[in-house]
Amino acid sequence: MNRTARQTVVVTGASAGIGRAAARMFAARGDRVALLARGRAGLEAAAADVRAAGGEALPLVTDMAEWEEVETAARRVEEEFGPIDVWVNNAFTAAFGRFMDVSPDEFLQATRSTYLGYVHGTRAALDRMVPRDRGTVVQVGSALAYRGIPLQSAYCGAKHAIQGFNEAVRCELLHDRSRVRVTMVQMPAVNTPQFTWLRTHLPRHAQPVPPIYRPELAARAVLRAADHPRRREYWVGTSTALTLLANAVVPGLLDHYLARTGFDSQQTDAHPQPAGHGNLFAPADEKEDYGAHGVFDDQEHGFDPQVWASRHHLGKAVALAGLAGAGYALVRRREGP
Repeated sequence: MNRTARQTVVVTGASAGIGRAAARMFAARGDRVALLARGRAGLEAAAADVRAAGGEALPLVTDMAEWEEVETAARRVEEEFGPIDVWVNNAFTAAFGRFMDVSPDEFLQATRSTYLGYVHGTRAALDRMVPRDRGTVVQVGSALAYRGIPLQSAYCGAKHAIQGFNEAVRCELLHDRSRVRVTMVQMPAVNTPQFTWLRTHLPRHAQPVPPIYRPELAARAVLRAADHPRRREYWVGTSTALTLLANAVVPGLLDHYLARTGFDSQQTDAHPQPAGHGNLFAPADEKEDYGAHGVFDDQEHGFDPQVWASRHHLGKAVALAGLAGAGYALVRRREGP
């Protein structure tokens, strides 16, 4: 691909977090960036970021759970910016808490916004890309697409569903010998505003399971996937690689380990419990911009050796070496001194 070519890029969930950081990076390359999100204040601030970085911005208030809104947004993008080259699915909502504390309505809304939001985005993109036989869809995933953890049943379920859906679509495109590509980027814990604005049933402030990474590190992986979409999947961060490999080898040990550690590791007393009902049913950034970063700047990492190794085609060797160490540690912990 000619990286100097100006592209039309759609980023969903673009008002904050990874989507916000990725939109800025696409803009810095001179791309035309359409930004889809529900919150007007966050969306307008993201558009200002894109313009400041050197790109063209098209902010579109869009609820990814609603197919008609997604289709209308896609049509607007092509009318104003031309054919869509890259579509990044990133938008989601969720509810923190034990499964039995999350109401059926909350679970349904999290599933609609996250899983069906990706389905709608992919459909809108492929409706336009497949007839042209070109284009790329990047699915922003998570280590939790493979490994469920306590207190995030709705989010884990949606990410697992996206993983299966994406694999099915990829197989169909391969069958048709299409030059349209779909790829998925499995993310680690990232310092985004979600831990302050999601619906929560937890007694303390939610936090990402350490190690916590900068949104910009994750965003760089999104751009790399967009530039090199032939790889079916990207893993970002040593924690992601070790989690996915360990889950494939010793899932039962991980069940017990997460049962012991997964509650405290996702809560903190360092920040006051957020007020309000979160952004599950309405955007939290309708009137206030939260930016790309959450409240964990003092804990985040901007570099990870796995990310460097993956770019230099050493990822599997590094991950396998780490898995050996992680497996040994888990076994020793289970056996005791």
